[in-house]
Amino acid sequence: MNKNSVSVIIPNYNGKHLLKKHLPSVIKASKNNLNMIKEIIVVDDCSTDDSVAYIKEKYPQVKIFRHSKNRGFSFAVNTGVKNSRCSLVVLLNNDVSVSENFVFPTLKHFEDISVFGVSFHERGYGPAIGSFENGYFVHKGLDELKETTKTMWVSGGSGVFRRSYYLKLSGMDANLFSPFYWEDVDLSYRAWKRGYKCLWEPKAIVSHIHEGTTRAIDKKFKMRIQERNHLIFMWKNITSKSLMKKHIFGLINRSLLHPGYIVVVIMALTKIGLIASFRRKEKKHIKLSDEAVLAMFS
Repeated sequence: MNKNSVSVIIPNYNGKHLLKKHLPSVIKASKNNLNMIKEIIVVDDCSTDDSVAYIKEKYPQVKIFRHSKNRGFSFAVNTGVKNSRCSLVVLLNNDVSVSENFVFPTLKHFEDISVFGVSFHERGYGPAIGSFENGYFVHKGLDELKETTKTMWVSGGSGVFRRSYYLKLSGMDANLFSPFYWEDVDLSYRAWKRGYKCLWEPKAIVSHIHEGTTRAIDKKFKMRIQERNHLIFMWKNITSKSLMKKHIFGLINRSLLHPGYIVVVIMALTKIGLIASFRRKEKKHIKLSDEAVLAMFS
C-alpha cells in the first residue's frame, strides 16, 4: 500500500437518487491529485432500485461490491474497508457532497502515527465532545472552529481513517449496532481508549444531508434503535466501576420516570451475551481509562 493513498468507500441502499446528486462531486475530487484518491468503492447493500446499473453506466471506474442480502450500514462499510487497497479509507454516506480538495487537508495529520481518524468539516457542524451526565454518556457537537482540534468521534459518514488501525479495531461493530446509529461513536471511543487520536479538520469541507438515507424509516423505530444502541455502547465500553455505578442509578431513575423506556432496556438486554463478550475483548486492549478520555473534553 502506498503511504497516504486513499480509498473512498460509499455504502448504498436504494440510493440512486442520492448517488445522482452527490457522486459527481466525489468523481471530480478524485481527479484532484492532491487528494491521493486511488479508488472509489460503492458497497451496495442489496438495493432493489437500479443503483448498480446506474453506477455501471455512468461511472464504470467505480468499483462495486454487492451484498446478496440487506445487512445494514456497518456491514456495508466493513465490506468496503476489507476490499480496499489503500492505506487510508474515506467513508462517505451517499448523501454527502464533497469539496474539490476535501481529503488533502487531512493527509498531514497521518504523519502522526497515533492518529486513527480525521473527521471532515460538515458545513454547519463542528467537532464533538463527550461527557458523563446523570449516569449516561453524552456526546454533543460544538460550533464550527477555524483550527484543527480533537473530536470525541469521527463520523462514519464523512471521515478518513487509517485502514490498518480500523482493521485492528475490527471495524464498526455490525453485530451489536445493526442496523444503524452509534457504531462510529463506538469505534472512535474504542480508539481513544487504546491510545489513538481522533481529530476534526476545518479545511476538509463537505456537505451532508443528515439522515437522507433513513428518512423513510418509522420515526418511533429509529428512536428506539438509537436509545437501545446508546445503552449497548455504555454496557460495552464504560469499564469504570464508578461510572457504571452512576449509570445503574441513572438507568433506574430513567425507567421510573419513563416506564416506556423499559422496552428499550429489554431490547438491549437481548444482546447482553454479545455485549459481555465484546466488553471482555476490549478490556484487554485498554490504555486509557474512561475518566482519562472524558477529561480530554471537559
